[in-house]
Amino acid sequence: MELSFERLTKRYGSKAAVDGVSAVLKPGVYGLLGANGAGKTTLMRMLCAILAPTFGEVSFNGREVTAMGADYRDILGYLPQDFGYYPNYTAEEFLRYISALKGIPGRIAQKRIGELLELVGLSHAASRKLKTFSGGMKQRVGIAQALLNHPKVLILDEPTAGLDPKERVRLRNLLADYAGERIVLLSTHIVSDVEAIADEVLLMKEGKVILQGSVPQLVERARGKVWELTVPEKEAGRWEDRATVANFRHEGNMAVLRVISDEKPLESAVPCKAGLEDLYLYYFGTMEGGETDGAR
Repeated sequence: MELSFERLTKRYGSKAAVDGVSAVLKPGVYGLLGANGAGKTTLMRMLCAILAPTFGEVSFNGREVTAMGADYRDILGYLPQDFGYYPNYTAEEFLRYISALKGIPGRIAQKRIGELLELVGLSHAASRKLKTFSGGMKQRVGIAQALLNHPKVLILDEPTAGLDPKERVRLRNLLADYAGERIVLLSTHIVSDVEAIADEVLLMKEGKVILQGSVPQLVERARGKVWELTVPEKEAGRWEDRATVANFRHEGNMAVLRVISDEKPLESAVPCKAGLEDLYLYYFGTMEGGETDGAR
């Protein structure tokens, strides 16, 4: 099983939101990382056949997905960044409605809805109206609706938005377990979520996939570029202006900085083991809109 896309491009006038992106996805979890405006959502909408590409095509097992029509929708699960819901529906009613739209028979749908509400930790709230839900609870309903039809291809745009740390761990475990024989693609700004479960990561910048590989392969690119240095607290702000500072902590009247730099920033700087967050900051810095757990 594979989902492939070749030279996929989406242009709006002279601007390319996605610019000649190609990849082949096989069963496993793929993380899509990039700053705001990198083209992640546009790419995902084309992969779901919601948005027509300007150029290029998307294929599932060698068949072009728009030509597959309903056959492709039957094997696809999608959570958009802002999914629509009816506030006066209960969670159970909303999932029954989505099941009907997906053509899932009533008896099968009812059993599946019960399983999914349990899976996302919402069994206790099945009869509550969605307008009473917190943002994280609504997001979990969105995840459940994407899983209703046991999709072979699951595409999730910012699925951890609004989830607390415990809920994020639950989702990560769910996706890692689900992806055994399926293709899961998720975009997020939270680098640690990708680092925890992704078999491969695609790093997008300005509409292009600039890097693709496993987490260890990508982290290797940041080796020798991560440093820890201790400076007087009053000098910390100066370092934030001249280098990418991943984080810092106070120790008395001193500041300990984690700095991303090609060159050793100070003679006293100590090299550090790199992580995926360091690689992200190396390409995007701290001002590009990406959320990184250690960045200020």
